[in-house]
Amino acid sequence: MRPLRHGRNVESVRKPNPSREERAMLIAEELYLLLTKDLGTQESPGTQRGYGLTAALIADLVLAERVVLTEEQPPHLIVVSSSPTGHPVLDAGLAQLAGRNGKRLDQLVTWSKLDPEETVVASLVKQGVLAYGDRTFFGMGKPRTPEQDPEPERRTRTRLTAVLAGTAAPTAADATLLSVLQGLGVARYILKAESNGMRGQELKTRIDAVVEHSPTGEAVDRAVQALNAAIMAAAAVIPAIAVGGA
Repeated sequence: MRPLRHGRNVESVRKPNPSREERAMLIAEELYLLLTKDLGTQESPGTQRGYGLTAALIADLVLAERVVLTEEQPPHLIVVSSSPTGHPVLDAGLAQLAGRNGKRLDQLVTWSKLDPEETVVASLVKQGVLAYGDRTFFGMGKPRTPEQDPEPERRTRTRLTAVLAGTAAPTAADATLLSVLQGLGVARYILKAESNGMRGQELKTRIDAVVEHSPTGEAVDRAVQALNAAIMAAAAVIPAIAVGGA
Protein backbone atom coordinates (compact mmCIF):
# COMPACT_ATOMS: atom_id res chain seq x y z
CA MET A 1 0.00 0.00 0.00
CA ARG A 2 1.15 3.54 -0.63
CA PRO A 3 0.04 6.77 1.05
CA LEU A 4 -1.23 9.70 -1.04
CA ARG A 5 -0.88 13.36 -0.18
CA HIS A 6 -4.07 13.44 1.87
CA GLY A 7 -2.84 10.55 4.01
CA ARG A 8 -5.23 7.80 2.94
CA ASN A 9 -3.88 4.38 2.13
CA VAL A 10 -4.94 3.06 -1.24
CA GLU A 11 -4.62 -0.32 -2.84
CA SER A 12 -2.04 -0.91 -5.53
CA VAL A 13 -3.60 -1.50 -8.92
CA ARG A 14 -2.89 -4.60 -10.91
CA LYS A 15 -1.78 -4.13 -14.51
CA PRO A 16 -4.63 -4.62 -16.97
CA ASN A 17 -5.01 -8.16 -18.25
CA PRO A 18 -3.97 -8.29 -21.93
CA SER A 19 -7.15 -10.22 -22.68
CA ARG A 20 -9.15 -7.17 -21.59
CA GLU A 21 -7.48 -5.04 -24.27
CA GLU A 22 -8.42 -7.63 -26.86
CA ARG A 23 -12.07 -7.45 -25.76
CA ALA A 24 -12.26 -3.77 -26.73
CA MET A 25 -15.71 -3.28 -25.18
CA LEU A 26 -15.96 -1.57 -21.79
CA ILE A 27 -17.73 -3.15 -18.84
CA ALA A 28 -20.16 -0.21 -18.89
CA GLU A 29 -20.94 -0.92 -22.55
CA GLU A 30 -21.53 -4.61 -21.91
CA LEU A 31 -23.78 -3.79 -18.96
CA TYR A 32 -25.87 -1.41 -21.05
CA LEU A 33 -26.45 -4.17 -23.62
CA LEU A 34 -27.49 -6.62 -20.90
CA LEU A 35 -29.94 -4.13 -19.40
CA THR A 36 -31.49 -3.17 -22.74
CA LYS A 37 -33.95 -5.10 -24.89
CA ASP A 38 -33.18 -5.79 -28.54
CA LEU A 39 -35.78 -3.18 -29.53
CA GLY A 40 -33.99 -0.56 -27.46
CA THR A 41 -36.00 -0.18 -24.26
CA GLN A 42 -34.97 -1.07 -20.72
CA GLU A 43 -35.09 -4.79 -19.92
CA SER A 44 -36.47 -4.37 -16.41
CA PRO A 45 -38.45 -1.13 -15.89
CA GLY A 46 -37.73 0.51 -12.57
CA THR A 47 -34.14 -0.76 -12.41
CA GLN A 48 -31.70 1.91 -11.27
CA ARG A 49 -29.69 1.45 -14.45
CA GLY A 50 -27.80 4.69 -13.93
CA TYR A 51 -26.32 3.43 -10.66
CA GLY A 52 -25.18 0.23 -12.34
CA LEU A 53 -23.62 2.04 -15.29
CA THR A 54 -21.81 4.44 -12.97
CA ALA A 55 -20.41 1.54 -10.95
CA ALA A 56 -19.31 -0.20 -14.15
CA LEU A 57 -17.62 3.01 -15.32
CA ILE A 58 -15.69 3.23 -12.05
CA ALA A 59 -14.60 -0.40 -12.48
CA ASP A 60 -13.42 0.43 -16.00
CA LEU A 61 -11.42 3.36 -14.63
CA VAL A 62 -9.87 1.13 -11.96
CA LEU A 63 -8.76 -1.32 -14.66
CA ALA A 64 -7.45 1.58 -16.76
CA GLU A 65 -5.30 2.61 -13.76
CA ARG A 66 -6.89 6.03 -13.52
CA VAL A 67 -8.58 5.64 -10.14
CA VAL A 68 -8.24 3.52 -7.01
CA LEU A 69 -10.46 2.94 -3.99
CA THR A 70 -9.22 3.41 -0.45
CA GLU A 71 -9.40 0.55 2.04
CA GLU A 72 -11.29 2.56 4.66
CA GLN A 73 -15.02 2.06 5.16
CA PRO A 74 -16.80 3.49 3.34
CA PRO A 75 -14.23 3.57 0.53
CA HIS A 76 -13.26 6.82 -1.15
CA LEU A 77 -12.28 7.19 -4.81
CA ILE A 78 -8.90 8.67 -5.63
CA VAL A 79 -7.90 9.81 -9.11
CA VAL A 80 -4.28 8.70 -9.55
CA SER A 81 -3.91 9.76 -13.19
CA SER A 82 -5.92 12.23 -15.23
CA SER A 83 -4.13 11.45 -18.48
CA PRO A 84 -6.58 10.66 -21.30
CA THR A 85 -7.29 7.02 -22.04
CA GLY A 86 -8.32 7.64 -25.63
CA HIS A 87 -11.78 6.22 -24.97
CA PRO A 88 -14.57 8.84 -24.94
CA VAL A 89 -16.58 7.10 -22.21
CA LEU A 90 -13.64 6.85 -19.81
CA ASP A 91 -12.33 10.33 -20.57
CA ALA A 92 -15.75 11.88 -20.01
CA GLY A 93 -15.90 10.11 -16.65
CA LEU A 94 -12.44 11.34 -15.70
CA ALA A 95 -13.43 14.90 -16.55
CA GLN A 96 -16.45 14.66 -14.24
CA LEU A 97 -14.33 13.25 -11.43
CA ALA A 98 -11.80 16.09 -11.61
CA GLY A 99 -13.67 18.09 -9.00
CA ARG A 100 -14.73 15.09 -6.92
CA ASN A 101 -11.39 13.51 -6.12
CA GLY A 102 -11.46 11.85 -2.70
CA LYS A 103 -15.25 11.61 -2.49
CA ARG A 104 -17.00 8.60 -0.99
CA LEU A 105 -17.76 5.79 -3.40
CA ASP A 106 -21.40 5.47 -2.37
CA GLN A 107 -21.94 9.18 -3.07
CA LEU A 108 -20.36 8.90 -6.52
CA VAL A 109 -22.43 5.87 -7.54
CA THR A 110 -25.61 7.93 -7.07
CA TRP A 111 -24.20 11.13 -8.59
CA SER A 112 -26.22 11.66 -11.76
CA LYS A 113 -23.52 13.66 -13.54
CA LEU A 114 -21.24 10.61 -13.49
CA ASP A 115 -23.87 8.37 -15.12
CA PRO A 116 -22.23 7.47 -18.47
CA GLU A 117 -25.39 6.36 -20.29
CA GLU A 118 -25.26 9.08 -22.94
CA THR A 119 -21.60 8.52 -23.83
CA VAL A 120 -21.98 4.73 -23.62
CA VAL A 121 -24.85 4.82 -26.10
CA ALA A 122 -22.93 7.16 -28.42
CA SER A 123 -19.94 4.79 -28.31
CA LEU A 124 -22.07 1.73 -29.08
CA VAL A 125 -23.81 3.55 -31.93
CA LYS A 126 -20.43 4.55 -33.37
CA GLN A 127 -19.33 0.90 -33.19
CA GLY A 128 -22.45 -0.15 -35.09
CA VAL A 129 -23.80 -2.18 -32.17
CA LEU A 130 -26.81 0.09 -31.53
CA ALA A 131 -28.75 2.72 -33.44
CA TYR A 132 -30.77 5.72 -32.33
CA GLY A 133 -34.51 5.09 -32.60
CA ASP A 134 -37.64 7.07 -31.83
CA ARG A 135 -38.21 8.55 -28.40
CA THR A 136 -40.26 6.86 -25.70
CA PHE A 137 -43.18 8.43 -23.78
CA PHE A 138 -44.91 9.86 -26.86
CA GLY A 139 -41.71 11.43 -28.14
CA MET A 140 -40.76 13.13 -24.87
CA GLY A 141 -38.56 10.43 -23.32
CA LYS A 142 -35.15 9.03 -24.11
CA PRO A 143 -34.56 7.66 -27.60
CA ARG A 144 -34.81 3.92 -28.00
CA THR A 145 -31.52 2.25 -28.87
CA PRO A 146 -32.39 -0.80 -31.01
CA GLU A 147 -29.69 -3.40 -31.43
CA GLN A 148 -28.00 -3.52 -34.83
CA ASP A 149 -25.30 -6.11 -34.12
CA PRO A 150 -26.27 -8.86 -31.64
CA GLU A 151 -22.81 -10.45 -31.59
CA PRO A 152 -21.22 -8.36 -28.78
CA GLU A 153 -24.05 -9.13 -26.35
CA ARG A 154 -24.04 -12.77 -27.42
CA ARG A 155 -20.33 -13.01 -26.58
CA THR A 156 -20.91 -11.43 -23.18
CA ARG A 157 -23.75 -13.81 -22.35
CA THR A 158 -21.69 -16.80 -23.52
CA ARG A 159 -18.89 -15.79 -21.15
CA LEU A 160 -21.27 -15.35 -18.23
CA THR A 161 -22.89 -18.72 -18.94
CA ALA A 162 -19.50 -20.43 -18.68
CA VAL A 163 -18.55 -18.52 -15.52
CA LEU A 164 -21.81 -19.37 -13.76
CA ALA A 165 -21.44 -23.01 -14.78
CA GLY A 166 -17.89 -23.08 -13.42
CA THR A 167 -16.34 -24.04 -16.76
CA ALA A 168 -14.43 -20.77 -17.19
CA ALA A 169 -12.54 -18.51 -14.80
CA PRO A 170 -14.14 -15.07 -14.43
CA THR A 171 -12.43 -11.97 -15.73
CA ALA A 172 -12.68 -8.67 -13.89
CA ALA A 173 -15.42 -7.73 -16.35
CA ASP A 174 -17.39 -10.90 -15.61
CA ALA A 175 -17.17 -10.44 -11.85
CA THR A 176 -18.19 -6.79 -12.15
CA LEU A 177 -21.15 -7.51 -14.43
CA LEU A 178 -22.47 -10.27 -12.19
CA SER A 179 -21.95 -8.16 -9.08
CA VAL A 180 -23.74 -5.14 -10.55
CA LEU A 181 -26.69 -7.20 -11.81
CA GLN A 182 -27.05 -8.77 -8.38
CA GLY A 183 -26.69 -5.42 -6.64
CA LEU A 184 -29.50 -4.03 -8.80
CA GLY A 185 -31.65 -7.04 -7.96
CA VAL A 186 -32.11 -8.12 -11.59
CA ALA A 187 -29.59 -10.97 -12.00
CA ARG A 188 -32.22 -13.70 -12.00
CA TYR A 189 -34.28 -11.87 -14.61
CA ILE A 190 -31.47 -10.72 -16.91
CA LEU A 191 -29.55 -14.01 -16.68
CA LYS A 192 -32.50 -16.37 -16.86
CA ALA A 193 -30.99 -18.43 -19.70
CA GLU A 194 -27.38 -18.07 -18.57
CA SER A 195 -28.11 -19.31 -15.03
CA ASN A 196 -29.39 -22.62 -16.43
CA GLY A 197 -32.35 -23.04 -14.09
CA MET A 198 -30.72 -21.81 -10.87
CA ARG A 199 -33.23 -20.54 -8.34
CA GLY A 200 -32.86 -17.08 -6.87
CA GLN A 201 -30.87 -18.00 -3.77
CA GLU A 202 -28.75 -20.50 -5.67
CA LEU A 203 -27.84 -17.86 -8.26
CA LYS A 204 -27.05 -15.33 -5.54
CA THR A 205 -24.76 -17.82 -3.80
CA ARG A 206 -23.00 -18.61 -7.06
CA ILE A 207 -22.47 -14.94 -7.92
CA ASP A 208 -21.17 -14.26 -4.41
CA ALA A 209 -18.65 -17.07 -4.88
CA VAL A 210 -17.56 -15.73 -8.27
CA VAL A 211 -17.03 -12.23 -6.91
CA GLU A 212 -15.27 -13.42 -3.75
CA HIS A 213 -12.90 -15.84 -5.46
CA SER A 214 -12.33 -14.27 -8.88
CA PRO A 215 -8.62 -14.44 -9.80
CA THR A 216 -8.41 -10.81 -10.88
CA GLY A 217 -6.07 -9.42 -8.25
CA GLU A 218 -6.76 -8.15 -4.76
CA ALA A 219 -7.25 -4.49 -5.71
CA VAL A 220 -9.77 -5.27 -8.43
CA ASP A 221 -11.56 -7.83 -6.24
CA ARG A 222 -11.99 -5.31 -3.45
CA ALA A 223 -13.14 -2.68 -5.91
CA VAL A 224 -15.84 -5.01 -7.27
CA GLN A 225 -17.02 -5.91 -3.77
CA ALA A 226 -17.05 -2.26 -2.70
CA LEU A 227 -19.02 -1.29 -5.79
CA ASN A 228 -21.51 -4.09 -5.14
CA ALA A 229 -22.11 -2.83 -1.61
CA ALA A 230 -22.52 0.75 -2.86
CA ILE A 231 -25.02 -0.28 -5.54
CA MET A 232 -27.10 -2.36 -3.14
CA ALA A 233 -27.25 0.53 -0.69
CA ALA A 234 -28.15 3.00 -3.43
CA ALA A 235 -30.77 0.76 -5.04
CA ALA A 236 -32.47 0.29 -1.67
CA VAL A 237 -32.99 4.03 -1.23
CA ILE A 238 -35.66 4.43 -3.92
CA PRO A 239 -38.03 1.70 -2.59
CA ALA A 240 -37.52 3.01 0.94
CA ILE A 241 -38.49 6.52 -0.15
CA ALA A 242 -41.53 5.18 -2.00
CA VAL A 243 -42.73 3.26 1.05
CA GLY A 244 -42.08 6.18 3.36
CA GLY A 245 -44.01 8.54 1.15
CA ALA A 246 -47.01 6.26 0.71
